[in-house]
Amino acid sequence: MASSFLCLSLLFISLSTADGFKMYWDYRCDFNSTELKDIKYIIYFYYNKIEVTRFDSDVGKYVGYTEYGVKNAEYWNNLPGELATRRAEKETYCQHNIGLDYQVALSKSAKPYVRLHSTTPPSGSHEAMLVCSVYDFYPKYIKVSWLRDGQEITSDVTSTEEMADGDWYYQTHSHLEYTPRSGEKISCVVEHASLEKPLITDWDPSSDSSMPESERNKLAIGASGLILGLILSLAGFIYYKRKARGRILVPTN
Repeated sequence: MASSFLCLSLLFISLSTADGFKMYWDYRCDFNSTELKDIKYIIYFYYNKIEVTRFDSDVGKYVGYTEYGVKNAEYWNNLPGELATRRAEKETYCQHNIGLDYQVALSKSAKPYVRLHSTTPPSGSHEAMLVCSVYDFYPKYIKVSWLRDGQEITSDVTSTEEMADGDWYYQTHSHLEYTPRSGEKISCVVEHASLEKPLITDWDPSSDSSMPESERNKLAIGASGLILGLILSLAGFIYYKRKARGRILVPTN
């Protein structure tokens, strides 16, 4: 099964009408889509759209990100029973709700459609850019990566966020800047909860109508040379067969 992650989320909002300031917090359970283990329980606290404090079950305590958030974290971390309660919620909140919703989420999943093509970057030292576009998948969370000859590529890769299509499906796009090398194999790998195993799409330059003209010319020249070589080989073989049939063998005593 794929190693992508699902998220169960619950949002609470508190609004102060006196000064217009808004504070809200979001409870999340991140978990593996194939095995319900290594669950991470996170609570995000936001003030005016800025995250100020966070509780992460892997860390085991509150952490502040602003002056206001640091004060809150210090207070909550020293509040008797507070951390024990939050740590226990990983089991009572996450485990319970995931058990109810896990199968429902997977039964309503949609497999992604992948299109792999090349384009010419507007500037830079790279000769081309590959784009792995992934469409029509659900749920939202997905992982897109690149392989060169079976090894994962970690540099020169940029990806968009998952974007809603407006019809319950999502799309995302991953870009790889690269300099073509002779004989190499480039692949786009997609991992999603709807897939039993990673979906691997190999780039085929010969079928890519959007690849740069210089690269298409190189392929055309190479293909023409191959065809010409085959024609010359065939002509030589036919000439040899005709010469062989034209010989007269004279028996000797």
